[in-house]
Amino acid sequence: MKFFIDTANLKEIQEAQDLGVLDGVTTNPSLMAKEGISGKNNVLKHYKAICEIVDGDVSAEVIATDFEGMIREGEELAELDDKIVVKIPMIKDGVKALRYFSEKGIKTNCTLIFSAGQALLAAKAGASYVSPFIGRLDDISFDGTELIEQIRTIYDNYGFDTEILAASVRHPIHIIKCAEIGADVMTGPLSAITALLKHPLTDIGLEKFLSDHAKTNA
Repeated sequence: MKFFIDTANLKEIQEAQDLGVLDGVTTNPSLMAKEGISGKNNVLKHYKAICEIVDGDVSAEVIATDFEGMIREGEELAELDDKIVVKIPMIKDGVKALRYFSEKGIKTNCTLIFSAGQALLAAKAGASYVSPFIGRLDDISFDGTELIEQIRTIYDNYGFDTEILAASVRHPIHIIKCAEIGADVMTGPLSAITALLKHPLTDIGLEKFLSDHAKTNA
């Protein structure tokens, strides 16, 4: 499973990169706004800064909701760096844009996926990634990991190359469940990734090892 971090915070991205497990980054306008990044030139500059930190794919989202606008913005984003993956919303013109970019050899991430049917359409249109938002489904009392399982089955049935990117991951249980199902990628906050490090028995065991070492080397 690939680990992506869902943020526009350069410090967090660098910390995840330094941990040695980071495979990529996902961002969106809300995350950019959270970091106080505004204005087209500043946003593009920030994407470049992210690409300089990470080795893998960086999802950069278009703002337009019409076909021509998405193509214009997407091509501009793709020109920034070979690592850029153009993030396209799951709407009718978005599906058309996915096909356009697929035929141009530009990688895409179809975002705001909430059903298996949407994921099937995105794969048919040639999306590189689909992003089912499992946390937001949990918020409306639907187990988001069930959607990951449905998509995995469909993609395996027909041999789609589209990668399942489990998005809106909020805690380590999400990560483990998605790994069990076979999601290709997970994206979430740094806190969800670092939470995988923690176990009380690890802390107790390490404390005992260090205590015994101190006694025998006093």
